[in-house]
Amino acid sequence: MDKLERAELARQLKASGRCNCAQAVITTLYDLTDQKLDDLMNITSGFAVGMGNMEATCGALIGANIILGLIIKNGTVKYSKKLHEKFKELSKDTICKVIKGRDTGIVLTECDMCCYNAVIAFFDVIS
Repeated sequence: MDKLERAELARQLKASGRCNCAQAVITTLYDLTDQKLDDLMNITSGFAVGMGNMEATCGALIGANIILGLIIKNGTVKYSKKLHEKFKELSKDTICKVIKGRDTGIVLTECDMCCYNAVIAFFDVIS
């Protein structure tokens, strides 16, 4: 699959309700690692609703960063910063409650599109 197909798969997984945001991204990218999907799904199960019930970092971004850490052996922090910046550019923020407009009532990006954006950002950073 190319990056657009993977991004669309992540979007569909989230939209279907079968995965939280982190899990949708993990499911789409896990084959790039030597990890088992079941293990990664368990690891990311706590990152639903922006870790801390919308208070913190978007789960889709967390999922992409986990995969990044598994495939980049040196310099992960540098790549993580780039991932953060690219995701913020695409999704308008990185904090779930801001993206979902919890305090403002203005949704910046829907969850399924955050999953899409996280995959796009991931590939933009590693290419």
